[in-house]
Formats: sequence, structure tokens, C-alpha cells
Amino acid sequence: MKEIGIKSYLSVGTVSNPVYDPNSNNLIFIADYSGLPQVWAKDFDISEPTRISFTNERITFVKYLNSSSQRGLLIGMDVCGNEKQQLFLLKSDGLLIPLTNSPDHKHEYGGQSPDGKWIAWSSNRRHPAFFDIYIQNVETLEIQMVLSKDGLYSSIMWSPDCNSLLIRKTNSQLDNDLGLLNLDTGEMNWLTDHQGEASYKNPHFSKDGDHLYLLTNQDREFFGLAIIDLSTKHITWLEVGQWDFEGLAMSKDHSKLAFSINEGGISRGILLDLKSSALYTWKTPMGMITNLTFSPDNQKLAYVFNGPTYPSDIWQVDLKKMKTERLTQSLQTKFLENKLIEPILISFKSFDNLQIPAFYFKPNTQSEKIPVILYVHGGPESQIRAVFNPVLQYFLSLGYAVITPNVRGSTGYGKTYTHLDDVRKRMDSVRDLVSLVDWLKQEGSTDPNRVAIMGGSYGGFMVLAAISHYPELWSAAIDLVGISSFRTFLKKTSPWRRKLREVEYGTIEKDGNFYDLIDPLNQTDRITSPLMVLHGANDPRVPIEESEQIVNKLMARNHPVKFICFENEGHSIVKLNNKITAYTAIAHFLNHYIGK
Repeated sequence: MKEIGIKSYLSVGTVSNPVYDPNSNNLIFIADYSGLPQVWAKDFDISEPTRISFTNERITFVKYLNSSSQRGLLIGMDVCGNEKQQLFLLKSDGLLIPLTNSPDHKHEYGGQSPDGKWIAWSSNRRHPAFFDIYIQNVETLEIQMVLSKDGLYSSIMWSPDCNSLLIRKTNSQLDNDLGLLNLDTGEMNWLTDHQGEASYKNPHFSKDGDHLYLLTNQDREFFGLAIIDLSTKHITWLEVGQWDFEGLAMSKDHSKLAFSINEGGISRGILLDLKSSALYTWKTPMGMITNLTFSPDNQKLAYVFNGPTYPSDIWQVDLKKMKTERLTQSLQTKFLENKLIEPILISFKSFDNLQIPAFYFKPNTQSEKIPVILYVHGGPESQIRAVFNPVLQYFLSLGYAVITPNVRGSTGYGKTYTHLDDVRKRMDSVRDLVSLVDWLKQEGSTDPNRVAIMGGSYGGFMVLAAISHYPELWSAAIDLVGISSFRTFLKKTSPWRRKLREVEYGTIEKDGNFYDLIDPLNQTDRITSPLMVLHGANDPRVPIEESEQIVNKLMARNHPVKFICFENEGHSIVKLNNKITAYTAIAHFLNHYIGK
């Protein structure tokens, strides 16, 4: 049987951001069917979606503009992955009207006023490290700054009466506050005074505008569903559990809420009827639910579903029958569909007896002692989910096993677990990887002499830390946009990101000596495994110097290292041709060093 190449896997589309058209039988969404994320429309009377944007850069979000004077779509774009997002109005005739023509700065969309006359957004125009709040008239395009304060502020939505903005102040990656900014007086009314760390996500105003429904982990390990009385600021819990709730959405008539429960990296969808307090669910395969959104008539619920054997597509629930249907078809090839592999969820005991969860993918092969790829997620405040990963599925088709751990520091397992790798405990998460290799040896089906490690961003640091501190374990390593030195990373990352990262990593002033001990850049003489490094030249998160400096040191001692730089990419490889180049090279690298 003919082997399927990497291009077939990478050409499987991804979708996001479904939005129902408030005025027609359409649903729009973002998809990379053309090789670059663009806006597509799904007419429910026509089977195939239609592309409706034709830009040269990726589109990062899309919303309908509901204004009596302006019609079109609000979209975001950056340049070559630099994340300096600009906002535009995309007209039905294809005309693109710039709204925020300030290419050196980042802009985050913050909602449209209920009367359709204004939009809100935040930007670091005033100072690269701080985000202020602006409103903009959609007819005249006049811009007004409404909040200027040192800190990271963003607009979430307008109040129902159009007089206030619901504002988020980000204190750290895992801690924020919500407040109401009065647009007439400029006064801020903070709603979420709390002790200790807490986050507040996906807020929605009640029909009368007197309450907020949201997800929060205030005083709890996990996110639950709560309601805040805006007059008293008192929180009442509606639903809680032993896993995080995610992605809260509210129906247009304010009668229903939808969210998902993250059960160890696998989603379960929930519908809550606010009138009866009844809870409903619907059947899904193993996977992840995101982007929940109700139809204008409140009868349907659209969402993106992404599972290991179900590449990301838009699905829809009929809320009367609780039946689902798939609205898009990203995977066009049945032959490829039959090759996709679902993982098993395992856990292993680490050096201190902590149980670490992981997804373990085994290839369809009769071989004994198969080579294995250990794939580490970024973040570190993130989580490997049960989703379709075209690259990992391709490696499985080549006969590699793949295991993806959620080491300590990952989200999804409660606050305590997330903080187990903070600052001076950084290397404990690397020791989790060592324990995973021990588990693989005991499990017995993989070859302990052919273990590769791969990861991106913070996962790239984990790769470099593993091969420099525990060099004897690894036969090959792949680092994508990874941190090679916390000292140099914190000096050069985008100014607005530095404070957020210091909460997790510590500061140069207090922890510089510790960085010097653990930084892979200072341990390159210990590295024995061949290394491949990939990076985008426009990366604003992990500057490309992080890769260049460790590659240069390894090349200076003639160590086997291969470096690929993409001049038109940032922190992620987005363009299809670049993906093909990158992952073809990685496959050749792995085949050379750990293949059969």
C-alpha cells in the first residue's frame, strides 16, 4: 500500500471562530483550506463552504459588524506572524478598510456596542509594555482613548445600556480582575476583589444587565460556573466539579448557557437551561470542544470539535433533539481517515511519587521495540489535549510511538498542580520527563535506545534542558522556537510579556544565578544527541536569538545540529509551504537518527 506523505497530513484543514450571520442562513468561520487562515462562509442551503476573504496575511479573528451605517466583517491581521494585530473592516465587495493603522503596535478587539455605533479595543500604542483601552466610531472611524493606565488592560464587551465597558486587568497568566468602566465619568468599578490567585473567564451579562455569568476558580482548585451580582459583587456558584469548566457561551435570549468540562484533556459538552436548572449533554468522540456559540434563533449550538481521529471541524447541536451534525469536512480523504490513531490516557509515577498524566499513541505495527517520540507542550501554563496533530499522526504512520505528557506545571489539573514548577522548581518538570523514560522502559514495547524528544516554545526549553541535563537518555532532539536561556529570553521578549513571564519564571535580579545553573545555553558541552532547531524570524514571544545562540555554540564544537529559519513566520509556523518544509526536514532527521 502506498505510503501517505507529510503533505497529505499537513493539508488537512483547521477551522476556528464560527459566527452565525444575524441576518441570513449563513455561518462564517476561519479556515486554512487555502494554505493560510482566511474567512469562509457556510450557507446551510449549500453543501460546500465559500471563501470570502483573499488577504496576503493570516486572518486572526472575525466578527459581524451590526451597524445601520456600516456593514461588513471585522477582522484581525498581523504581518508574517509578528502578532502586531491590526483591525480592519472587510466589506462585502472585498474592500478592506483599515481601522487601526499603527503597524508597530498590537491591537486586541474588545466588542461592539449594542447600538452598533462603536467598537472597543486595547493597544500598547502609548507604551510597549502597557495596554490601554480605546473606543472607535464605526462610521467616522474616530478613535477615543477611554482608559490610560500602566498595566495590561483589555476590553471584553459593552454593557447592555452602552454606558460601560467590561474590562479585564491581567495580573498574571493565572490571575486577573474584572471591572466596569463608566464611559461618561471614566470611573472604574472593580467587581472581583479577591485574595490569592483567581481568574475570571467568558463573562456574559444577564438579560436585565444586573448580573454577570462567568467561569472562575476564585477560592477553588478548578473553574466552576458562577454568577456575580453587580450591585453587591457577591458570587453565587451555579455548578462546580472536579475538573475545569471551559468556554462559557450564552444564548441570545439569555435562557441557556453552554460550556464544556475538561476531563483530563478530553471535553464533555454541557447545556444548562437557566429556567429549569436542567443539565444536558450530547455525544462526542474523544476530543476537545471550543468556540461554543448559539444561533440567533437559540435553537442551535455551533462549536469546533477537534479529536485525534477527527480533525478540527465545525459541528452543530440541535438543542431540541440534542443531536449533532458536522457542518464542515476538513478531512477529505477516507484513506487517511482510516490511518488516524487514538491515544490511551496513562499516568506514571515521577521521582517524588507524583502521578503525571500522558496520552500514549501506539503505531499500527507488529515490530518489537519501536522507536518513540516524547512530545512536550509549550506554555508552561498549558495542556496537551486529545486533538488531531497532523505531524504526530504522520510520525505514527512511519512506525514511531508518540507520548505526550502533561508534566507538573500544566493546567487542567488544579491550581496546586500548575504551580509545582514555578521559578526554583523549574527542573522538577524536566525530571518528570526522566521518569517518563523510565516508565517507557518498564512498559516494554519501545526501544530505550531510540528515544527522541520534541517540543515548541516552552516545550523547546524542556527539550534543550532535557538533552543538556540528562544527555544519556536521548537519541535525537527537535526544538521549535525554544528558550535556550531565561536570562537572555527575559531581556528580549516583548515588553508587555515580560512581567507575565516573570511570575512563572522569576526575575533576572532575584533568580539570575539559578538561571545560570539551569540554562541549556550554559550546558551545551554536555549535549550528546543530534539536534534540529526551527524558528520564525518575526517571533515576538521567544526571539530568534534564543535559537541562534545555542546553535552557534554547538556548531563551534562541530556538534550535529541543523537550523532552519523562516523569514516570514513568527512564533508558529502558519503557511502551508513552510509547514511542509519544516516537518519534512524533521521526518528526515528522525528517520536518520532513530528510524528503522
